[in-house]
Amino acid sequence: MNYLAHTYLSGENDDVKVGNFLGDWVKGSDYQKYSDDIRTGIMMHRNIDSFTDQHPVVHLSASRFKSRYSRYSGIIIDILYDHFLANNWKDFCNIPLRDYVNRLHNVVLNNFAIFPERLQNYLPGFMNERWVERYATLEGIKDVLNTMSKRTSLPDETEFAISVIEAYYSDFRHEFFTFFGQIIEFVENKFMISISRPVE
Repeated sequence: MNYLAHTYLSGENDDVKVGNFLGDWVKGSDYQKYSDDIRTGIMMHRNIDSFTDQHPVVHLSASRFKSRYSRYSGIIIDILYDHFLANNWKDFCNIPLRDYVNRLHNVVLNNFAIFPERLQNYLPGFMNERWVERYATLEGIKDVLNTMSKRTSLPDETEFAISVIEAYYSDFRHEFFTFFGQIIEFVENKFMISISRPVE
């Protein structure tokens, strides 16, 4: 669910972004049917997920949701960390968030034909409702969680999730910045790319 983070961590190559975007939708060796750069994006996605799943800061963040969300706690962290990325976007990118998302949507549409059918079915709502930008507000997170609890197997515990986020907001924010600096460094070193950031 953290599409903003995945595409941001892809660097400047649009095909790598496409691969990173569709990473959750391509299983096993199916990635081999795509072009080299898209395959790189898919493998980058898998490496990002592995790094994230093993990170102690992410475990700490997720632990606050375990009582109601159990194994789905990671999904809440995906959305929450994208919230902090969107909410602090100027710290990471010179392009305004709305413009960045518009560009992302265009890249996605240009590659629509190569996406798995399930992703094709998912995209209209994702783009029309501008989910990536909605993560920037707590109200947007609430809407997205409510929608997901109706359409997926995510537990219907939105009020609990929002109450936890509000109670620990500054802790979550600190944890996000700690983690995200490290994952940027990991991706840059692992895939030999440079992720441009505003000059302080």
